[in-house]
Amino acid sequence: MKSLQGKSILVCGGATGIGASTVRRLCEEGARVGVGDFNMAAADALIKELNVAGFEVKAWYFDQSDQETITKLVDSAVEHFGRLDGLFANVADLQAVLADGDILSNDSALWERTLLVNVVGTAMLLRAALPHMLEHGCGSVVLTSSDAAVIGESERPAYAASKAGVNSLCRHIASKWGPKGIRCNAISPGFVLTEQLDANMSKDMKDSMLKGVRSQRHGAPRDIAGAVAFLLSDDGEWVNGQTWRVNGGISYAN
Repeated sequence: MKSLQGKSILVCGGATGIGASTVRRLCEEGARVGVGDFNMAAADALIKELNVAGFEVKAWYFDQSDQETITKLVDSAVEHFGRLDGLFANVADLQAVLADGDILSNDSALWERTLLVNVVGTAMLLRAALPHMLEHGCGSVVLTSSDAAVIGESERPAYAASKAGVNSLCRHIASKWGPKGIRCNAISPGFVLTEQLDANMSKDMKDSMLKGVRSQRHGAPRDIAGAVAFLLSDDGEWVNGQTWRVNGGISYAN
């Protein structure tokens, strides 16, 4: 892949699943990678694995609902690497999703928590990172979205609204700072069979989830990682303000 060699990229929500797979892919492409997460046990294990393999990776604790830790994370990454070339914002409150019913069942606390982490936290992360990219006149940001933002489900309205907000942030960054060398795109993953899901889901449930996918298999974290790596690289330099559906063809939503 073109010109990820030597780039300094921060992956938020990078300790497990899609985030961890993306960290590995970016390292393989020659990037120096910072990992932000609140699961420091998983983050430290990942860093140890990659450092032993000869890659330059470092992890810091952060909580996307806490602006102080967001700012500290970005500042620490810039201090460590000397600059920030890319950001993958891959955090969402998945515990809140489990309780996200409908307009009548969701109380204000659920809405506030979902929007705080998924939208406000993402905006504060962008607010902290952008000045460092603008200082060098270039940078690429990838946000994690969801088809829930556009397909109109009968449940999960808070999550859907938050991901619609993420899409709007993506377009705002591209529109405002694209002429100054900043790219911002979003990835909308389909059902991705992480190791944890693979171990805990029955075969019948997996088979059911595969119905409607215009592909021969479930998604894997590496599928998302490859798309994110492309968008962060110079190969993707003419892609800006887009939401890419990497989902095996299960949805063609606009």
